Amino acid sequence: MPLPVRTDFPLRSLEESSPLPSCWIEPLSGWHLPLLDDPAFLPLHPLLQRTLLLSVPRKLASSLARRQSMGSLVLVALARERRGRARILGLIIARPHNRRGSCWEVQHLRLALAAGDAPLSPGRIATASGLLREAIQAGRGAASWIATASSLDEDRLATLREQGFQPQRTERIWRWQPQAKPPVPALAANLLLRPLQQRNASLLWHLEQATCPAPLRQVLDRRIEDLLDRSAGHGWLLIDAERNEAVAGARWLADHPAGGHQVELSVHPGWSHLLGAPTELLLRRLMPAAGQLWLASDLDDPARQSWLNQLGAEEHGDRVLMARSLWRRQEGQTSLGAASRLSAVLEQLQPRRRSVPTPLRHR
Repeated sequence: MPLPVRTDFPLRSLEESSPLPSCWIEPLSGWHLPLLDDPAFLPLHPLLQRTLLLSVPRKLASSLARRQSMGSLVLVALARERRGRARILGLIIARPHNRRGSCWEVQHLRLALAAGDAPLSPGRIATASGLLREAIQAGRGAASWIATASSLDEDRLATLREQGFQPQRTERIWRWQPQAKPPVPALAANLLLRPLQQRNASLLWHLEQATCPAPLRQVLDRRIEDLLDRSAGHGWLLIDAERNEAVAGARWLADHPAGGHQVELSVHPGWSHLLGAPTELLLRRLMPAAGQLWLASDLDDPARQSWLNQLGAEEHGDRVLMARSLWRRQEGQTSLGAASRLSAVLEQLQPRRRSVPTPLRHR
């Protein structure tokens, strides 16, 4: 379920960064929906409508809890036409990647197709860069951002690089739609098949920590509760009973627009021999009624790519996972307060002058 839209940040203009006249960026509002009639925005209408509806309870919850409730961030870039009618040039949807909001991800970044501009025209690049820059500025408390782009999407890759994103890894997307259901394989005596639950979520967290590269692990900053939130409790684990550790796991990530589920498959580096019947069993446990799953495989993992090919999965292009870390300055008041406290301590250590004796008075 999408999170509510954030509206607690100032509006900014695109005129300084875009050659287009009268352009500006603002949070999504109800009156924007009729203007989102471009073919690039039509598939996002259900998501945008639910986001606007959830913004009301979010504001109520924030007022009761007396703290800001993090929700999805939706910004639209508009331009004023000659007749005075506003036209939407693009939009961006971002959401927190973890519960604390230290890492945010770009969910959608789309530009209007009816404008007729070339993909790499200055106007489109300025619009995409402006949306991404304003989203990063509005994501308060975020220490890092992540985004994905097709390896063939030069426009989006250039925009991400311009805003400081660096590639972390390249993944190949696979769609698996099994034709027949084979018999249930017999697992080794020390392997237990268990559903993902609160009590064994820590085992999955340790497994994904072991399979994720250290730089990316630091950027994502995920904890146990984040895995449960993102998977909505849908997942399966293969647990080594002797060591009480998860050696393989699969969990639901999202519903794919083309049907089926997006899933995350993790296999411990020391247990790569499980690629086969045991991991196929994990995937079949998550198979939806539509009968297809979408998986990502790192290009540097030829064993998994070979196994997916043998499984009958179809390749659907490559995508690049990019990330950027943020360095924010401390507030001026905090720095002044620390400086005043330090000066007070140093003042006590400085040598003091001897006081002048008071003359005696004869009575």
